[in-house]
Amino acid sequence: MSKLARYDPFSLTRIDPFEDIDDLFKGFFVRPVAFEGQPQMQIKMDVKENDDAYTVHADIPGVKKEDIHVSIDGNQVSISAETKTEKEEKKGEKVLRSERYSGKVVRSFTLAHDVDEAKAQAKYSDGVLELSLPKKAASSAKILAIG
Repeated sequence: MSKLARYDPFSLTRIDPFEDIDDLFKGFFVRPVAFEGQPQMQIKMDVKENDDAYTVHADIPGVKKEDIHVSIDGNQVSISAETKTEKEEKKGEKVLRSERYSGKVVRSFTLAHDVDEAKAQAKYSDGVLELSLPKKAASSAKILAIG
């Protein structure tokens, strides 16, 4: 009997043909099932670091600036974007194929240092979101005198 496996061509992990059969159903009820012909939107990112800040470039094409939200909580950063399908049908016209995505996508990641939320900046241009995330100044330890 052959073993079925989910293959992701962009995954960095290798498929092991000798995995337990239990792994076949692992995550089946957690992840939504992707239907063939229904595209999925992904946020692809580059994250760079220097001594003072992080710089993030996230590709989010086809989304309006108002529909992108960024939240920062300590060293946790979340980017969410939503696109909506506009239904406009003309008389005598039918859709032969539709590959444009509509829905919401979220990408979260953790950085090594806390981010200074007050100084963080975001800019969206030509489908690319650019985040400038300054590192929060390290608090100096206070030494208590024992009296």
